[in-house]
Amino acid sequence: MRYIAMEEAFALPELQAGYPVPKTETATRWVEDWGKRLCDYTTYRLPEMDEHGIDVQVLSLTAPGIQGLTDAAQAVNDARIANDHLAEVVADHPDRFRGLAALPLQDPEAAVAELRRAVGTLGLSGVLVNDHTNGVYLDDPRYEPVWAALEELRVPLYLHPGAPPAEPWQVLEGRPELRGPLWSWAAETSGHALRLIFGGVFDRHPGATVILGHLGEFLPFQLARLDSRYDRQEHRTLARKPSEYFGDNILITTSGVCSPAALAGAILAVGADAILFAVDYPFEDTAEAVQFLEQAPISNRDREKISHGNAERVLRLPTATART
Repeated sequence: MRYIAMEEAFALPELQAGYPVPKTETATRWVEDWGKRLCDYTTYRLPEMDEHGIDVQVLSLTAPGIQGLTDAAQAVNDARIANDHLAEVVADHPDRFRGLAALPLQDPEAAVAELRRAVGTLGLSGVLVNDHTNGVYLDDPRYEPVWAALEELRVPLYLHPGAPPAEPWQVLEGRPELRGPLWSWAAETSGHALRLIFGGVFDRHPGATVILGHLGEFLPFQLARLDSRYDRQEHRTLARKPSEYFGDNILITTSGVCSPAALAGAILAVGADAILFAVDYPFEDTAEAVQFLEQAPISNRDREKISHGNAERVLRLPTATART
């Protein structure tokens, strides 16, 4: 079976050194191992892909990425550096890597220009944004030109966690283990995605596509609740029910959630056409991610869609046979 992994991180040491790294309760030995793998493509990454049958990794700058910066000029410069580097890696291994560009959303006009350059000139397949940018979310009116360009170019925006906290969150105080990928990142990113829905982004830009990792950051399992509570609100402005944006404008990936029960529920909630495979390399285990999907109690037709078919459609990649 062919596998296209959608959420696979890379790093550039010269950039990451200047970014505020998100503080999470992660053992040092894991951090050290991730560090050597993030900046590598041939010593660790490709051999691991070959060993476990990953045909293509879709690469993106690791968190916090450009969202870790406060200075707009630096963000514009660093996004260009990261995207140029990513395009070179893809060009060196065109059958194995694709890329999602970083955007300097600190300067919306420059972000649009960089989006057009990254997709039109560099050949990247979309963009990845690490949650908010200095406390500003993507439903803000200043980002309307970004959504218009994404819609015009027909490329997705992967909404990923990892920006520095926008404000103190009392529920996390005294419980550092809740901060980051264990819980708070999913809650923050799902809230951001809901802002997009309720802010009318997809009503204004019906051709826009957002991808959420980690089986949708809780949201597929709350769709009935969202619809029920929204239906009882006095202030209703959406063209559709909240749930109806999933599977159309909002897609999800399997990154970091190797649960057959959760996958089955997600298929029932949003449909197999809306789910894409991902590992979350190097933070998750490639062997586990592949084995999970291969053994999941789903139809082979759905398995093919999730493992590669949906990614080929969304990223407009050529279809190919699996590596042997």
